[in-house]
Amino acid sequence: MPLYALIASFVRRHWRAYIVAGLMLATVAVLTVVVPRLVGSVVDGLSRGDVTGPALYQKLGLLLLCGIGIYFLRVGWRMQLFAASYKLGVELRTQLYARLCLQGPSFFQQQRTGDLMALATNDVDAVEMAAGEAMLAGFDGTLTLVMVVAMMTLGVDWRLAVVALLPFPFMAVAFWHISEQIHLASRDSLERFSRLNDHVQETLSGVRTLRALGLEERSAATFAELTASAVEANLRAQRWEAAYEPAVGTSLVLASGLTLAVGGYFVWQDQLSVGALVAFNLYLGQLIWPMFAAGWVLSLMERGRAAWDRLHPVLELPLSIQDQGTVASLMPGTLALNNITLRYASQTHDALTDVSVTLAAGQTLGIVGPTGAGKSSLLRLVLRQYVQNQGSLTWDGIALADYTLETLHGAISWVPQEPFLFSASIAENIALSKPDATRTEIEAAAALASIHDEILRFPQGYDTPVGEKGVTLSGGQRQRVAIARALLANAPLLLLDDALSAVDTQTEAQILGHLRDARQGRTVIVVSHRLSAVQDANNILVLQHGRVVESGDHAALLQRGAWYASQWQYQQLEASLDAP
Repeated sequence: MPLYALIASFVRRHWRAYIVAGLMLATVAVLTVVVPRLVGSVVDGLSRGDVTGPALYQKLGLLLLCGIGIYFLRVGWRMQLFAASYKLGVELRTQLYARLCLQGPSFFQQQRTGDLMALATNDVDAVEMAAGEAMLAGFDGTLTLVMVVAMMTLGVDWRLAVVALLPFPFMAVAFWHISEQIHLASRDSLERFSRLNDHVQETLSGVRTLRALGLEERSAATFAELTASAVEANLRAQRWEAAYEPAVGTSLVLASGLTLAVGGYFVWQDQLSVGALVAFNLYLGQLIWPMFAAGWVLSLMERGRAAWDRLHPVLELPLSIQDQGTVASLMPGTLALNNITLRYASQTHDALTDVSVTLAAGQTLGIVGPTGAGKSSLLRLVLRQYVQNQGSLTWDGIALADYTLETLHGAISWVPQEPFLFSASIAENIALSKPDATRTEIEAAAALASIHDEILRFPQGYDTPVGEKGVTLSGGQRQRVAIARALLANAPLLLLDDALSAVDTQTEAQILGHLRDARQGRTVIVVSHRLSAVQDANNILVLQHGRVVESGDHAALLQRGAWYASQWQYQQLEASLDAP
C-alpha cells in the first residue's frame, strides 16, 4: 500500500478532525486575502482624502480583528490536525509492536534489533509528519494560493497576474528535481541511522564483553564512523531541502520585478491605481507562504515515503509461524513425534532426521547428546517456533498446528538455555507467568527451584531489582529464577533446555529432587549435557547429528555400553575428582 493510500485511509477514519481543521484553515485564508484588500482601500482613500477620522479607525480596527482571528484560528487548526496525526503514529507503533510479537525466531534471525527500533521511532515519526504537518501545510498553502491568485486576477488586474505568474513553471520543475533527490537522501539517512542505532544497541548489550576484550577504542571508532556517516546523509537531505528556498526566492524576485515594471507602466497610463498596485504587491508577498509550503510538503512527503518504504514491508511480512489453529483448549495427553524431519532455511543439512518418540502424560523424557545434535531444535518444534518439514507432531491426538498459539503457549512452561529476566524485582520476574500469584505462591516456587534462601539474603529480599537482563544476579541464580517462574505457571508441559548448566551438582540434585515431587501429573522434557539430570526420566533419547542413536531408560542405556554409558562413566569420574 503506498503512503498516499495509507494517509487517505487514515483521513477517512478521522474525517471530523480534518474537516474542522479545514474549515479553520479556510477561514484563515479568507481573512488573509482580506487584509491586502483593506490595506489597498485605505491607501486609495488616504490618497483621495476621503478616509479620515472614524472611517480610518474603523478600517484599522477591522485589520486588528483579522489579525486576532487569524492567530486563534491557526492555533485551533494545529491542535485539531496534529492531535489526529499523532493517532496515526500510535496506530503504526501499535501495529509494528503487535506484528513483532507474533513473529517467530526465524524473523529475528534476519532482522537487526537496532533497525527495528529505528522503524518504531524515526520512520514512524516521518510518516506521522506526512499525515500531519504535510497535510496541514498542503491544504493551507493550496487554499491560500488559489484565493490569492483569484484576488490578484479578479480583484486587481488579470494582465498583471499573468505577468507575475510567468516564472512559476520554472520553479515547479526545480521542485520536482529537488523532491526526487530528497527521497533518495532521506532513505539513505534513515538506513544509516538504523545502522548507528543497531551498533549502539549491540554495544550496550555486550559492554562487559567489550571491556573484557579491551575493544572499547575499536567500538568507539566504529561509533564515530557510523555517526559521521549518518550526519553526512542527513546533511545531504537537509541541503536538498534548503534548495527549495533559493528556487522560491528567485521566482518571487522575478515575479516582483515583472510586476513593478508592468504595474508601473499601467499606473503611468492611468490603467491602474497606486492602491491597487500596492494591494497586488501585498498579494504577491502572500504567495511566499504557498511556495514555501509546497517545498515543505514535498520534503515531508518524500521523507514519509522513504520511511514508509522501509516500514511497510515489515508490517506486511507474513508471519514465520502461521496461527491458523482453531482448538482453544488443551487437555494433558500423549505427546507424539512421528518421523520428524527439520531443516532450517539457512542450512543445507537436516537439524533433525526421522525422529520418533511418544511421551505419555505425566512422564519425563530426557534428551542428551553432543553439542549440535539437535536437542534444542526438538524443543523448538514442540514450542512451534519452527514447523517440521516432514512428519507429524501431535498432543492428545491433535496436531500442534490445530491448536491456537495462545492455547499452546499457555500449556507450556519453558526454561531456555539463556533465561531472560526483565528489569523488575525478583518477585515480579517469578510472577511473570502468573501475575496474580500471592507472595506465598512465589516463595513456594522459588523454594522448589532452590533459590528461596539466597533471595532472602539480598537486602531487599524478593523486592530486589535484578537490573537489565538480570545483570545483578549470577548465571545460576538467573536460571533458578527462570525455573521458579516456569514452576509457578503449573502448565501441563514443562520444557527444560539445559536449564541447570550454570548450577553446581549439589544444587542440581536438590532441584531435581524438588522437581520429582512437584511434577506429578506434569509432562516434562529435560535437555541436558549432564546425564545426572535425566537419569530418572522414563525414557531417554540420545541424539547425534539430528538422529536418534539410542533410546531407553537409564539402566538400559548403561547396559548397552554405547555413547551414553561412556559419557556417564566420564561424568561420574569427573564428579568424584571435583568432590571435596
